[in-house]
Amino acid sequence: MIIKRLELADFRNYESLDLCFDKGVNILYGNNAQGKTNILEAIYVSATTKSHKSSKDKEMVHFDKEEAHIRTYVEKEGIETRVDMHLRKTKTKGIAIDGQKIKKASELLGLCNVVFFSPEDLSIIKNGPAERRRFVDMELCQLDSFYLYNLNHYNKIVNQRNKLLKDLYWNPELKDTLAIWDSQLVSFGSKIIERRMLFLEQLNEIIYDIHKNLSGGKEDILISYEPDVLISDFENKLRTNQERDIKLKQTSVGPHRDDFVFLSDNIDIRRYGSQGQQRTAALSLKLSEIELVKKISKDTPVLLLDDVLSELDNNRQNYLLNSIGDIQTIITCTGLEEFVNNRFEINKIFYVENGIVTSEN
Repeated sequence: MIIKRLELADFRNYESLDLCFDKGVNILYGNNAQGKTNILEAIYVSATTKSHKSSKDKEMVHFDKEEAHIRTYVEKEGIETRVDMHLRKTKTKGIAIDGQKIKKASELLGLCNVVFFSPEDLSIIKNGPAERRRFVDMELCQLDSFYLYNLNHYNKIVNQRNKLLKDLYWNPELKDTLAIWDSQLVSFGSKIIERRMLFLEQLNEIIYDIHKNLSGGKEDILISYEPDVLISDFENKLRTNQERDIKLKQTSVGPHRDDFVFLSDNIDIRRYGSQGQQRTAALSLKLSEIELVKKISKDTPVLLLDDVLSELDNNRQNYLLNSIGDIQTIITCTGLEEFVNNRFEINKIFYVENGIVTSEN
């Protein structure tokens, strides 16, 4: 699968943009804050309906406009498909595939799989659990429409239950209705836990060898899933924590509090690993994500590298670049020297300055 073309209108700092990409390696270079990352973000939104930054639709619309458009042309097995995204500041987004509107985001999933890698991802190991949950959720939502369905419903139920917990302060008689939300929370939450367990099994099968090679054979790695609650104990723990939840006015039990621990030779890398070990683990994770997408979707994803090479030493740079293989890759950077030094084959180069993109070959 490749992205052939991207058209933007009033998206971020782009009033109008029309880019054609090569099926190999594409470079977007220029100074910081010129709009390079915005192009990658637009591609990511086209694939997942969400921003990698967790930005809201209104934040992606040009500051003095009310709506923005993203049009992406995807080629898969020789067949071209057009994905249209209509972002609005005051309404929900509109999505169409080949001119036909779709009602559910799940209808888009699988059409365009992307792997996004930014400098922030290098901190995923040492950051809080929310970052690791987000990584798992974003990947699974691309690969599994049932997971997306269950996650969306679960999050809505958590929000509705939390609202009820706040309302109980003024209307204590509503307490009996908590059981309704608890039942749904357990139903959807249990499916999320099951799928995360399977995901970690699949990821561990891939990441072990990658990390072994990346660390020069010196380190093992294992990702351990630490669910906040076991499925068998979910309902009981909700009841046990009910008074605490009412006092805190928030739901304290469930997969929205899960964590994932990275172990190297049985040592928690987050707590006891060096920065180098943490970065190596993060890079292993991203490379594993590529292989997992290939395995599950039976297709190659598009790799989006957002100025990440400048954050890696030469060994990790070379390993990443050598791992790209036949994957269409779109890379942002401030200069071309790093690629020249690595004797890296570049198929297409774009210069980005103040929302204007110029093709240089």
